[in-house]
Amino acid sequence: MSGFVIAIDGPAGAGKGTLARRLADYYRLNLLDTGLTYRAVAHMLILKGWPLDDEAHALEAARLVDLGQLDRAVLSAHDVGEAASKVAVIPAVRRALVEKQRTFAATAPGAVLDGRDIGTVVCPDADVKLYLTASADVRARRRLNEIEEKGGYAEFSEILADIQRRDERDMGRADSPLRPAEDAHLLDTSEMDIEAAFLAAKAIVDDAMAKRGTA
Repeated sequence: MSGFVIAIDGPAGAGKGTLARRLADYYRLNLLDTGLTYRAVAHMLILKGWPLDDEAHALEAARLVDLGQLDRAVLSAHDVGEAASKVAVIPAVRRALVEKQRTFAATAPGAVLDGRDIGTVVCPDADVKLYLTASADVRARRRLNEIEEKGGYAEFSEILADIQRRDERDMGRADSPLRPAEDAHLLDTSEMDIEAAFLAAKAIVDDAMAKRGTA
C-alpha cells in the first residue's frame, strides 16, 4: 500500500464514523465508510426492484457501485441499512467490494477506512488498526439522541433490539465476521465523548507515524 492507512472496526453505534472523519481531517487522508458501499448495493437493488438475496443481481450492483459517489444522506435511510445487512452476507458481494475498498486504501496519500472487517480482511497490513466498542445500551442511546436531534421519534427498546440483531448478524456471519484484529488497539467508548476518543486514537496514530518516520 502507498500512503498511511488507518483501519477502524467495531459494531454499529460505537463511534467509528465520527472518529474516522476526525482522523481523516486531522491527518489529511482520504476517508471511506465501507458500510456505505454495502448500503449503495442495497439501495441499487431496491431501486431496480431486484431481490436482496439474488447473488447475481447483488454482484452486478456491487460492480456498478462508484466509491466516489456515495450519498450519505440517501444511504443512511433505515430501510437501506436493514437491506444492507442482508446483502453483506453474500460472499461474492463482499469480495467485489473488498477489491474496490483496497484500491481506495492504496491511493495516495493514504486513507482512513471504517467498517466491520477492515483490519482483518480489507487492510490486514494497515499501519494502525483500531477496534471501537461500547455497550449495546450506550450505542442505542446514542442512536436515539441522533434521531431526536433531527426532530425524529423512536422507541429506545426498538433501537436496542435492532442493534442487538445487527451485532448478531455481523459477528455470526461465516464470511468476514466482525471481530478485532489480533494487533488492533481496543477502545471502549462507553464512557468517552468524541474528543476523548479522538485524543486516544491520535496518540496511537502519532506513535505509529513516528516509528514509520512519517510524522
